[in-house]
Formats: sequence, C-alpha cells, structure tokens
Amino acid sequence: MQAKKRYLLVSLGACLLLVAYLWGLVAQRPGLRLHRQHWPEWTHPLSPYLEDGEQEQDSPLLHHQHTSPRERREIRNNIYKSRRCRMDTCFDFRRCQRGFKVYVYPLPKGEKVSESYQKILTAVEDSRFHTTDVNQACLFVLGIDTLDRDQLSGQYVHNVKAKIQSLPTWNDGRNHLIFNLYSGTWPDYTEELGFDIGQAILAKASIDMDNFRPHFDVSIPLFSKDHSQKGGDKGYLTLNNVPPSRKYLLVFKGKRYLTGIGSETRNALYHIHNGEDIILLTTCKHGKDWEKHKDTRCDRENEEYSKFDYQELLHNSSFCLVPRGRRLGSFRFLEALQAACIPVLLSNGWELPFSEIIDWSKAAIIGDERLLLQVPSITRSVDHDKILALRQQTQFLWDAYFSSVAKIVLTTLEIIQDRINSHISRNKLMWNSLPGGLYVLPQFSTDAAVFPFYYSSLGKSPSQEFTAVIQAVTPLQSQLQPLVKLIIAVAKSKFCAQIIVLWNCDKPLPSKNKWPSTAVPITVIEGERKTMSSRFFPHDVILTDAVLSLDEDSVLSTNEVDFAFFVWHSFPDRIVGYPARSHYWDSSKSRWGYTSKWTNEYSMVLTGAAFYHRYYHYLYTHYLPPSLLTMVDRMSNCEDILMNFLVSAVTKLPPIKVTQKKQYKETMMQQGSKTSRWADPDHFAQRQTCMNSFSGWFGFMPLLHSQMRLDPVLFKDQVSILRKKYRDIERL
Repeated sequence: MQAKKRYLLVSLGACLLLVAYLWGLVAQRPGLRLHRQHWPEWTHPLSPYLEDGEQEQDSPLLHHQHTSPRERREIRNNIYKSRRCRMDTCFDFRRCQRGFKVYVYPLPKGEKVSESYQKILTAVEDSRFHTTDVNQACLFVLGIDTLDRDQLSGQYVHNVKAKIQSLPTWNDGRNHLIFNLYSGTWPDYTEELGFDIGQAILAKASIDMDNFRPHFDVSIPLFSKDHSQKGGDKGYLTLNNVPPSRKYLLVFKGKRYLTGIGSETRNALYHIHNGEDIILLTTCKHGKDWEKHKDTRCDRENEEYSKFDYQELLHNSSFCLVPRGRRLGSFRFLEALQAACIPVLLSNGWELPFSEIIDWSKAAIIGDERLLLQVPSITRSVDHDKILALRQQTQFLWDAYFSSVAKIVLTTLEIIQDRINSHISRNKLMWNSLPGGLYVLPQFSTDAAVFPFYYSSLGKSPSQEFTAVIQAVTPLQSQLQPLVKLIIAVAKSKFCAQIIVLWNCDKPLPSKNKWPSTAVPITVIEGERKTMSSRFFPHDVILTDAVLSLDEDSVLSTNEVDFAFFVWHSFPDRIVGYPARSHYWDSSKSRWGYTSKWTNEYSMVLTGAAFYHRYYHYLYTHYLPPSLLTMVDRMSNCEDILMNFLVSAVTKLPPIKVTQKKQYKETMMQQGSKTSRWADPDHFAQRQTCMNSFSGWFGFMPLLHSQMRLDPVLFKDQVSILRKKYRDIERL
C-alpha cells in the first residue's frame, strides 16, 4: 500500500513538472502577445469566443486576404525600412538648439496641392513655430502633397521619391515631418506610400499598431477636405442632464462592404440591430458594380437605410459605433466626438489619434471586432454618471485638439516639441483636462499646481498676495497726480506684496524722492521698447499668482482693491475687475462691433483696473503671434481687448465684473490729458478694427456675454455702515 502511494505521488509530481515546463515554453514564444486594445477598466472582464491558439495568430494584417504572408512582410519592410527609428536614433537634436522652428519647403514649380494639404501648410505657416530661414529650422515639412497615396485617386502625386531625394536638406528624411491621410489602394489597402520615408517622422491617419513607431510617429485623425481651417464648429453637448436623455443607446449608419478588407465586422452588424434602441444601418448600394455582388439582405437593408437621417441619429444616441472601413480609421470618429456621441471603436490594431498624450479610456469604449455580440451588454452596463463623464470628455477633446486642421497640426507639432524638450514637457493631466495642452506652455512651468486651471483638481489655491503693475505714460511732476494717489491707495491693501511701475514715458525716470513712501516695495522698470504690449511682459520680479493691472489714471480705493482680489481668489483663471465693455455682431456691415454703452450685459473687463493670473502674461507674450502684438503696438491701443480674447479663448468663460462703477470712464475723461487714450478721437474706431482682426486670427469669436456682477454683502442696503466690511465702495 505504501509503495503504491509513493508511486502515485511520484507520478503526480512528474506530471506537474511536465505541465510547468510546457507552460514555460508557451510563455516564452516570441509570437505570443496580448492584444494592446482593451475594454475600459470599469467593465467586467470578457471571455473571448476564440480559442487561445486562434487569438495569438490574430493581427490587423490577418484581414489582408489578398496577399500572402511573404508579400505582407515585404510591403511592411518597404514602407518602414527604418522601423527601429526613435527620437534618439533618427533625429538630429543639434538642429533644435536655437529653438523649435519649422520650415515649410516652397511649392515645386508648376505643382498644386490639395485643399486639405494647403490647410496643413497654412496652419504651420500661421503658427508661432514657423520660420522662413532654412538654417534656423529644427523640423522640415514637405511642400509636396503626400496626403493621398492611393494610386487610384485623382490627387495622387507621381514621382514623389525623386522629388524628395532632390531636396538639399532631405538627409534620408532626418528631422522631416510627413503628413498622410490615405495609403494603399484596392483591394488590400496596405500602408504603402509609394516612396521611402527614410528617417522622417510620419503623421498618419489610420496607422496600424504594427507599423507605428512609438514616440516617433504621430497618429492623426482622418479628416475631410471640408474640415475647418481654424476655430471649428462647436460640439453638441448643450445640456448636462443626469441621467443623459437620449433616444437611442447605440447607432451606426454607413456602407457595408460585401467583399474584401473591412467587410467582416460591418457584415455582422445586423446580428445586434434591434430596430428600437440599437439602430445599426448598412447599405451595399455604393460603387459601380454593387448589384453584381449584392446578397439577399441588400434590398431590405437599403430600404431601411433611407428611413433614418444620419445627423438625427448622431445627436440622439448615447453611443456611436465606429467600425473599421477599408482602412482602420474613418470620418465617423470625429463626427461622433463632435456630436457628444461616445465612440465604440471596433478597429483592431488601430493606433488611436494622438494616443501618446490622450487617455481615450475617458472618452471612448475601445472594443474588439471579434466580440461584436457583447457590445450591447457592454454599453447597457455603463451607468448614467459614466455616460455623462464620457460625453463631457468627447466635447473637451473635440474642441481642444480636433475641431480644426490648425488644432490637429499644432497638436502634432507640440507633441514633437515635447519629445525634443523632454525635460520641460506637459504631463497627462495637462493634455487631458481643461484647457488642454495647446494653451499650457511647459516653458512657463512643468508643475501643474502653478497654473490657474488645476487648483481645484489638485486641492490647491492661489497665494494670498498680489502684485500691482501700473502702466505709466505721463511724467511724474506732482504729488497730487492720479498716479501717486493710486500707488498710495493700492499700497494700503493688506494683500499687496509689491508695486511695479512700468515706465513707458518718453521723459526720463523721476528721482527716488518723487515717489511716495509706502509700506510695500516699489519697483520701477523702464522698458527698452516703450510699447503697449510690454505691460503684459512676464517680468521675473512678479512672484505672486495674482496680478492687479492698472492704468496710471485709474481711480480705485483700497476697499475696491481688496474686494476685487477677494473675488478673484475664487475665480483665479478669469479676469476680475471694474470697467466693463461689450461686443456685438453688426449684421448691416457683417462684422463685429465694440461698444462702451452702459448696459446690464458685458463681455470684456478692461485691464486698466483688473486682476488676473500671472500666467496670462507669459501666454500673451509667447503664444500670440507677432502680427497681433505688432498691430497693438503700432496703434498703441487694444492690448486690453486682446488679453480678454486670449483669456476667454482659454477658459471658454466670460470675465467677472465687480461692483457698479459707472463713473470710471467719466473720471478718465475728466482728467484725461493730451496723451490719454480716452482723448484720442480715433481710439474707438481702432478698437472696432481690432475686434475683427483678433477674431480672424483665433478663427472664432471667443468673447462671451455675461450679466453677472458681484457686489459685497449688504452693498447699498439700508443698514448701518458699521455693519459693512467694504464701507468706502458705496461712496464712489
């Protein structure tokens, strides 16, 4: 009996050792890897229908039914001969020592480019990165149109290889950026471009994970030729209802391919279509020979297809199915984002747009083409709060990175710049939360806690002090001048850390005994170029989060300063101040108008007496193009309007007006000297011009109207003055 037990134990041990050995061999197989796409963490784990052996052989190239494995290998090797390229091996950082500048090659003589590629080139040339000096360039963009590399397309450019090889600075593509939307052709639609990109960075739509070179290439979205150049259309999430009230759960309306690549998933959609809350409509009525290939479902599906409007489905569904087409990406992806319809992606192997910086799990459901039948249960399992959060993120991503060609191009350039300057790059929080990475310049700081946009999410708050910055343009001749009175009133504030006087007067600096004696330090800075934009220069001496911007002839009491700072502390990302103005659309002239009429509505708070965060000094100086700053300096006007445009574009919110102060403008006019802007008859006309020039550069009108005004508690109430904290405000 004992011998039998020992024999059984030895046999069992041997079996266990054999199983462990075989398991180790399987785990070490180089071809075995998990699929990189996954369902969001908040869903239950899914059991695949396929056996393990079938799964491990699956890849996006499996769908290339018309090519052999050897042919697919050759295609891939020809496209990406530099497959191991990374920034440290295929990029010359020495060219970027003088800054990140981008050079666009001139258009070859006699050649034209497509409308979409012209938009890309325009976006680069309008950006702050553009240079016309080839010797200053860190990055090069081709003047040759490489967007459409489908040989059957009318926009296919021939002889690209010879043309780029003739470029004097090509250098096997090093430090070059190539844009592409379409590659390959019928029937396989491989990623063949028809020329060797060498060591160039590829910004490509519908790029395959197997061909994507991480932290080197950039995946971009597929966009149509009608996509906006600048600004772009707004998203469609107008109400944050909980629960989100949309008619349909899941929708799709598009082509069904009867044969060839991309046909598998779309051919199977009818299995989960229920005609009630899941509407998945396909048509095989496309192409010249569709009737030759039609199946028994075509006529019935074509009839049902025509009953529904595509836009109506998009805007009335919580989820939008985004299956692969002939290529991995489709226009439907951006259409779903704009419509606040949560994308359900079924495109195995697709490297999602800007995947290096965007956390798509917060805005989309990333599915698996092989698990189509589980899509209904997955979408039904998402609770209402999660649906609302996903929809809100779709709107943020659409507006921040995808609503225009300019934003797509700028995001691509910023990603590359972050790689080059990896020690001063943005983190995931900056890219995936308001206001988005394009408005957060890491050269200011890499610490998110320093920016006004993240105080709430990080549990931080701005400092309890402010720096007053006063623009001085008239000589200091008397202690009774408004400038002296203003300095004394501001210095009495318990929150004032220092006063900076920007001496933009043509007269020499006054001696120290001319300045009033105050409890806070006064620093006088004389600018080399006495310009209007210099008032927003990010001086190193400004250490507080809050800046109180003042004109020299502003009339403010200490109480007004304290109260405005108290309000700003609750809204640190916005402009908070006293003098308000508004804009309007003049339909008779088809242009924007500027008004200083006294109404209950406003859209600007002038920076002659306003608080804002010091980061906006940096953004004004380094984000806005030289053309706008030059315009402001040439006219000596509109710098306050431009700052309002910038802050509203960043925050998507209006400024905040505090306490009624109707006599602000009248006071300015009474004491306005010949040098005062208020006395200039052209002042108002220039500001009208500025409104339209600024909106033209932004691509939209960022200013928003507001009727909110914040007053102190008991403001103008019929109670004892002793009960009021800010007692002097009502007397003004």
